[in-house]
Amino acid sequence: MSDALNIQWFPGHMAKARRAMEEDLKLVDAVCEVIDARIPVSSRNPDIARMAAGKPKLVILNRADQADPAATDRWAAYFAACGVPVLRTDAKTGRGVGGFTGAVRALMKDKIAANAAKGQAGRPIRIMVVGIPNVGKSSLINRVAGRRAAETSDRPGVTRGRQWVRIGDGIEMLDTPGVLWPKFDDKRVGEHLSFTGAVKDVILDGEALACRLLETLRDAAPDSLRERYGFEPEPALTGYDMLALAAKRRGFLLRGGAYDTERMAAILLDEFRGGKLGRITLEAPPEVPDGT
Repeated sequence: MSDALNIQWFPGHMAKARRAMEEDLKLVDAVCEVIDARIPVSSRNPDIARMAAGKPKLVILNRADQADPAATDRWAAYFAACGVPVLRTDAKTGRGVGGFTGAVRALMKDKIAANAAKGQAGRPIRIMVVGIPNVGKSSLINRVAGRRAAETSDRPGVTRGRQWVRIGDGIEMLDTPGVLWPKFDDKRVGEHLSFTGAVKDVILDGEALACRLLETLRDAAPDSLRERYGFEPEPALTGYDMLALAAKRRGFLLRGGAYDTERMAAILLDEFRGGKLGRITLEAPPEVPDGT
């Protein structure tokens, strides 16, 4: 396997958003962290754990419909062992979102009881929804609220300002911009974020990224490559070899007979992000919980 790509991205607006998030944490009772069920390690911003230390937390394993269900079970067990409740959702279709309000009320039952004891039974529970770009935070909020309360897009970095959304059962949600962190210490983290679209494609070489994705899938989901693109992902093949084979199978030819690997790269990334390669999880949980 070739060396991992060195991907770094931290635009100025993310630094501003991170500072605003630190201030807004003073206004909320709990934190709901939305992560991508396909890459639960890479899609967790370590800065959020630091900033939200001491706040009750709910983890949303979003895009669970695109992740390997057995792997999602292991991740849910891992978080539960760490004392963090988990909700599995697919915000785009709405699956699992109906459990959000109950999960928040269970998380905050002591706070709700304390408010009632002080004669403040109507006081809303405020929860901040956080996560990296393009994990489905705003889609989740819209599903929970039952209306288009937050702006959504398949492009990362759409939510910019503070957005409060009131939902039923005395809960207010604060939508926040997706925030990455300044440096990916593990290059594979940057790759995984790029595979899923959390990092904008305009800063990347699409063919190089597609080659790395093919090499990753050869190890993680070889059957998906066989079924979708019709070639055998042999260990001796480079990422570019596999990209060319996929282009050949699709009949993507340039003038002169060369394979259109640039077109194939764009389609590969689009199909992976859209779940057309099947239910794939790229990361496994630690064997023993070591904190969140």
